[in-house]
Amino acid sequence: MSRLTTDPRLVLFLGVLGASFSSIFVRWSAAPSLVTATGRLGWTVLLLLPSVLGKHRAELLSATRRDLLMCALSGACLALHFSTWFESLKWTSIASSTVLVSTEVIFSALGFALFLHGRIPRLGVAAIAVAFAGSVVLALSDAGGSGALAGDLLAVLAAVAVAAYTLIGQVQRARQSTTIYTFLTYLSCLIVLLVLDAATGTPVLGWGLREVGVGLLLAVFCTLLGHSLFSWSLKWLSPAYVSAAKLCEPIFASILGLLLFGEGIGFLQAVGAVAVLAGVLLYTKAEGQHT
Repeated sequence: MSRLTTDPRLVLFLGVLGASFSSIFVRWSAAPSLVTATGRLGWTVLLLLPSVLGKHRAELLSATRRDLLMCALSGACLALHFSTWFESLKWTSIASSTVLVSTEVIFSALGFALFLHGRIPRLGVAAIAVAFAGSVVLALSDAGGSGALAGDLLAVLAAVAVAAYTLIGQVQRARQSTTIYTFLTYLSCLIVLLVLDAATGTPVLGWGLREVGVGLLLAVFCTLLGHSLFSWSLKWLSPAYVSAAKLCEPIFASILGLLLFGEGIGFLQAVGAVAVLAGVLLYTKAEGQHT
């Protein structure tokens, strides 16, 4: 195994911070959710292409059929995640949507134990329970509105999809570099989104320069400095730990929502946020003891 010179927990934190801007950028978009997701992945693939065709061309050409199939499946899960989560943000609050998406930790931990023969330490189970309880408090404290329930359900579906994406990444990062794994996954995700655009009759172009800018911001800050750092960290940290750390995203996103859109944070939301952070810190301790 290659020598690790950077603390993967620090890299993961930077990824969480970058991903926290996703809901903000999506709120700035006036285009359909599929268009926003397609723009994000289109820019991401274009930005990665020079590195892939240059430094990583040999690894790309050596990818096996199994690798291609796994990356295709991972990309399909990611496409489902983006399309359902972006639509969720149109119906419910930033706080509720990001919190419910972060319940990924529950699905990821269960999948890790059931399908990857992993073991979650007892203290880790308690930590997940604390963090999830905090997430529930956050969700219940949101006033919601017309269509809020539909938005909440879409966010839960997005959580299931991204948990599957995380688990596949855990498998593939043992076989592929971050650059090639993410490129093939993002390319697959883009293809799936383009198919969905065509199937639903949603035009990809013609939405103006603001949508082009939103797609670029999502690609740079939320994908390359968010999801790609998650994928890198999966080589060094368990998927349950990565998912637990991402529970901090609702806190950062809620603060940004308050500052930029005036979405207030009430007492119960603050209590929930503290519980989420406590759960993440507790899981950090559990993971350290387990390893």
